[in-house]
Amino acid sequence: MSSHLIRSDLLPVAVGYAILMVVLGTGLWAARRRVASGQPLTRYAGRLDRGWPAFLYHVLADALGGYLLLAVVVVLYYYFVARVGSNFLDSEFSGAALLLAIALPVYLAATWLRERRAVSKGDSREDQGNGRSGA
Repeated sequence: MSSHLIRSDLLPVAVGYAILMVVLGTGLWAARRRVASGQPLTRYAGRLDRGWPAFLYHVLADALGGYLLLAVVVVLYYYFVARVGSNFLDSEFSGAALLLAIALPVYLAATWLRERRAVSKGDSREDQGNGRSGA
């Protein structure tokens, strides 16, 4: 029984975790190389360098990328590890989309409120980044 559990559950989770850590490590390594060479972190820094357009672009790109990554992981799990009920994949796509539809507006609203509060207190992003306080 325990060898079946290891093969069916523990091994796929461990391999998925290892793959995720390699991808994250590669991204961190690439970001550090770009910064060390004096290049901006993003390829789109010229067009969307600062402010809300840049923020919205990055948030939406991360949200869409995360949604697609979650979909790939769930589909691979369904086909290679555990075949469950017929509505499993439908539920995954609709459930993840609902989570995104709820979390993204809440995150954007919280960010907007935080920025608005910082502006009303007289703090600016540049002052906080330099270690100085505007208040």
